[in-house]
Amino acid sequence: MFSKSRSGHPITIPFADRRQAGKKLATQLVNYASRSDVLVLALPRGGVPVAFEVARALRAPLDVFLVRKLGVPGHEELAMGAIASGGVRVLNEEVTSQMQISTSAIDDVAKREEQELKRRERLYHGDQAAPDVQGRTVILIDDGLATGSTMRAAARALRKMQPSKIVVAVPVAAAETCADLRDEVDEVICVVTPEPFMAVGAWYSDFEQTSDQEVRELLDQFASHQQEASTSIRYLK
Repeated sequence: MFSKSRSGHPITIPFADRRQAGKKLATQLVNYASRSDVLVLALPRGGVPVAFEVARALRAPLDVFLVRKLGVPGHEELAMGAIASGGVRVLNEEVTSQMQISTSAIDDVAKREEQELKRRERLYHGDQAAPDVQGRTVILIDDGLATGSTMRAAARALRKMQPSKIVVAVPVAAAETCADLRDEVDEVICVVTPEPFMAVGAWYSDFEQTSDQEVRELLDQFASHQQEASTSIRYLK
């Protein structure tokens, strides 16, 4: 199968796997390479293998940005908001008002999701603090966008932390979702926007679920690589 890339050139799809997709995505982000203000943040878990390749190509720091959707009680697939790393809570007031969701009901859902968010924070960050994004250019990465609800929640939560610029970058997305997100962030890069879209997983040969262990291993591997590179630079000086 074939589709068109952002530049209009044909590209063979599906992607082999998330790592290959990350390498292709990195070619669309060369303007951000070797910049001291750039930070690559992945949405776990599927966004981490993609972001690993992007951060390595751009020679930029890599971390995760944890976000948990707050589903409407009884209609959990419908997002009424989200919580994110750093104690940020974002609510969709249109949804909460229309469905007359009480503050206590919102708090109950948030409390449950907070436990999973904290579990992942401990697992992925350990004792290390989340990165400071204030004043930085942040590239938010996932393995793809269907409705974009999680990415939208992440972007809104991240905006409260005052980065200078938010770039959403994904290998594959529904064209309408990419267009809608442009109202939320400073730049949106979608390598391919196939029609019909179907689902994110349809555009990968290997779309097995990314495990917590794989996320941890990739973050550790990237940190070791950065440390080695930093040591080499100091040695050369």
